[in-house]
Amino acid sequence: MGLLSVAIWLPIVMGVLLLAVGRDEHAGVVRWMALAAAVLSFFVTLPLITGFDTAATGMQFIENLPWIDRFNVRYHLGVDGLSVWFILLTAFITIIVVIAAWEVIEERVALYMGAFLILSGLMVGVFSALDGLLFYVFFEATLIPMYIIIGVWGGPRRVYAAFKFFLYTLLGSLLMLVALLYLYLQSGGSFDVQTWHQLPLPMAAQTLLFFAFFAAFSVKVPMWPVHTWLPDAHVEAPTGGSVVLAAIMLKLGAYGFLRFSMPIAPDAAREFDWLMITLSLIAVVYIGLVALVQQDMKKLVAYSSIAHMGFVTLGFFIFSDLGVGGAIVQMISHGFVSGAMFLCIGVLYDRVHSREIASYGGVVNTMPKFAAFAVFFAMANCGLPGTGGFVGEWMVILGAVKVDFWIAGLAATTLVFGAAYTLWMVKRVYFGDIANENVRELTDLNDREFFMLALLAIAVLWMGVYPKPFTDVMQTSITELLRHVALSKLPA
Repeated sequence: MGLLSVAIWLPIVMGVLLLAVGRDEHAGVVRWMALAAAVLSFFVTLPLITGFDTAATGMQFIENLPWIDRFNVRYHLGVDGLSVWFILLTAFITIIVVIAAWEVIEERVALYMGAFLILSGLMVGVFSALDGLLFYVFFEATLIPMYIIIGVWGGPRRVYAAFKFFLYTLLGSLLMLVALLYLYLQSGGSFDVQTWHQLPLPMAAQTLLFFAFFAAFSVKVPMWPVHTWLPDAHVEAPTGGSVVLAAIMLKLGAYGFLRFSMPIAPDAAREFDWLMITLSLIAVVYIGLVALVQQDMKKLVAYSSIAHMGFVTLGFFIFSDLGVGGAIVQMISHGFVSGAMFLCIGVLYDRVHSREIASYGGVVNTMPKFAAFAVFFAMANCGLPGTGGFVGEWMVILGAVKVDFWIAGLAATTLVFGAAYTLWMVKRVYFGDIANENVRELTDLNDREFFMLALLAIAVLWMGVYPKPFTDVMQTSITELLRHVALSKLPA
């Protein structure tokens, strides 16, 4: 087994072992086992970066073994600059989620921790699968633990939110399965994704494939108008569920565009770039306005995530180094920032049991340490220079300016709307006089909460001040992808 297999199966096996423990009287042991598994899984992923060859154009850390011989399905794994950082992000966020649940989750602790560990392994599998059917299995399997997390530990409308999440994402993926089977037949019986990249497909086939993949990945991102499941899922999910949903699971759809839609159907991707840009700008502008009127903090951050992911798809489909690179940087930084913002909301909810903005006011007076972290992450969400939230947005806007000034102008409105709804929430929740007795009785961060927020703050600052390690790793793969997309594959 190579590093990628260990990164996938170590958390899954440990998660299954935790499910076997299953009893709440062993909750203390379960928590330490989960933390050990999460930390070990993270350290396993570090050699993927330290040993990564930034000059290589192909896949690295490849594992290619037979799986289902009869249909030529292989256990084929590998990473390049487009995927490797997401594996580390997944493992890192899993540690944060385990720490965040340490004292909060008191019932079914083993099931909760086990579900997150299994989900972590499955998401690493999505980012590293190079066999089409293997990708599909991992992609769909991620729905199961998240469905359980929302449905068991969620809020009052958790069953509705869990069903809506499951059905939206499952139905979108059925068309992708049809596309994968078509590509299998066209390639002479191969599920190898890299082989599919070289198929000389006619424009009609590329168009159908593009929209089949669009159905699966746009729901997962989510893009407007198939975004309505996300606010419900976020509001009802427990804090850990919201963190993983925003930080990692939304990125699965965006990653799918990079690995499948653009390289397999490049002519269709260029033909329908106007559609993708339009939908992305609607997400940036319209969803930003929707976020302005939210009274629930979780809903506000959920809509903020949709707007920020609109920036990501915009960056992809302007087909420039700056645009695609900025979009990937935005995906990584959004993982840190949105995860941190949901954790901050969770810290308040654990104390007051309300997510309504009107329930707070003057929190800085009783929780100064926490307020410092919360305001910092809010500034990163606005795209403040020096934070991770700025770098990706700046790169995408700069790339868009070179393509069309008006596209860049509309995209840049996210900086205005983002600042408006984020600062409005910050002013109402954290500043001013103490608004009520609930706020007066709040206690500041404990050591566990301080530690997890500090880790995320360091990551956000690192990306904002020194993003070079991130951009260096991905640059060669981005250049190769854009070169591939630029070359017409239409048969003569």
